[in-house]
Amino acid sequence: MQTEFSITTNGAGLYEFTHEVVRFVRTAEKKTGLLTLFVRHTSCSLLISENADPDVILDMQDFFARLVPDANAASMDWLRHTCEGADDMPAHIKAALTPVSLSIPIRGGRPMLGTWQGIYLFEHRMRSHHRQVMGHISP
Repeated sequence: MQTEFSITTNGAGLYEFTHEVVRFVRTAEKKTGLLTLFVRHTSCSLLISENADPDVILDMQDFFARLVPDANAASMDWLRHTCEGADDMPAHIKAALTPVSLSIPIRGGRPMLGTWQGIYLFEHRMRSHHRQVMGHISP
């Protein structure tokens, strides 16, 4: 069984879509299996992170902004690919450092996430985008 999740972003940040994933698994009526999520873009990624304290998400965003600043930063003056904006190549680097796919076991008709785990699309571009994440359940 497959589906496509559409996620509209409003710039860089983490966008939780755990509830949509849980709903998909529930409607698939699979008691056990493996859920694979795959993002179909090169400037965003997927992440499982804590969803209880919003500061975790803010700290995650701040860390990656410091780790890979945009192309206008003096420390990034070596970048060649800048024709699509100062955030484009840094977004590709962030996507290379973070997963573009996730595998989550299914048991009892539910994804086996921990109590405080949420599933996020990690948008690395500064402007809004419409992103697609493919979901696939294997036996």
